[in-house]
Amino acid sequence: MDTNMQTFVHTDGGVAKIQLRGRFDFGSHREFKTSYEAPLGASEVSELHIDMGGVEYLDSSALGMLLILKERAGASNKRIAITNCRGAVRQVLDIANFSKLFQIE
Repeated sequence: MDTNMQTFVHTDGGVAKIQLRGRFDFGSHREFKTSYEAPLGASEVSELHIDMGGVEYLDSSALGMLLILKERAGASNKRIAITNCRGAVRQVLDIANFSKLFQIE
């Protein structure tokens, strides 16, 4: 089984949707960063939706990567939403109090 995370980026209007699939952990750092760099730099994008529907696992380094993205997005005046959270992924985000920091859908 492939444990590497895959990312798929689709921009529609002012929203960039970044779909994540697989394990979101320290090994995903480069892949995740690459997925959001273009939308962060695009002037027409005002919002990034991180779609966690295909994520089966995330760890504390993934939480750190989301915080770095939030910081960088804030510097670019862009909003972040974390979408399609369920099961263990939702639990981890809830335990980490991410609903206070992010719009979680």
